[in-house]
Amino acid sequence: MIAFYTAKSDLAHISYVHEANIWFPEMAKKYNFTYDSTKNWANLNAEFLSHYQVVLFLDTRPEAPEQRAAFQKYMEHGGAWMGFHFSAFALTPSDFPQNWDWYHQEFLGSGQYVSNTWRPTSAVLRVADPKHPATKHLPKTFKSSPNEWYRWENDLRKNPDIDILLSIDSTSFPLGNGPKQSEIWHTGYYPVAWTNRNYKMIYMNMGHNDMDYEGKTNKTLSSTFGSEMQRQFIIDGLVWLGTAKKHAAN
Repeated sequence: MIAFYTAKSDLAHISYVHEANIWFPEMAKKYNFTYDSTKNWANLNAEFLSHYQVVLFLDTRPEAPEQRAAFQKYMEHGGAWMGFHFSAFALTPSDFPQNWDWYHQEFLGSGQYVSNTWRPTSAVLRVADPKHPATKHLPKTFKSSPNEWYRWENDLRKNPDIDILLSIDSTSFPLGNGPKQSEIWHTGYYPVAWTNRNYKMIYMNMGHNDMDYEGKTNKTLSSTFGSEMQRQFIIDGLVWLGTAKKHAAN
């Protein structure tokens, strides 16, 4: 598999990318797959992608039209993808506007980012689809690693193409501690990981480490890979993506 990343903005995302580029090679040796990574998004082209079964977006998305077209074609022809946290972010206006309808509306189904919790904190996650290969080794609920949790524009429960795998369990509330009241969730339904039945893909909201911003040391205070069950979910998801012969709908 090949991981694309940028690692230029937000220290928490950069921290996660650095961890990912250490952890995934270790898992590659253990589970018998190959892991390459690149921050050269120009490699997102048909010839380069033809050498890989699974593409990862660690922290961002492609911006160039030709890169986006190559990725869409790769996915429409049976390629596999796993995306993390900020790879699904889109907000108009921002540096990452929602200007890619196929990706945000059809492929991910989530639409634009709406809001987030703060500070990064652990949550109790509930398995929404225990029959999926990515969740087969998970208990009904488990505690995640600390994360900044996103809320989305679209209600994924209303999309027949989307299979929600994990969501925030109600025992997590209140989730976040502000300081803004909007950054503390008290109720609601929040998908955390899902797949689109028309593609071999998994998106998961994890990928934002807790950082010592207040103490101004910018030290990493948590690890996205610190939760055993979360690690299991990632590995089982990757194994499924790398070995599935058909789209998730089958």
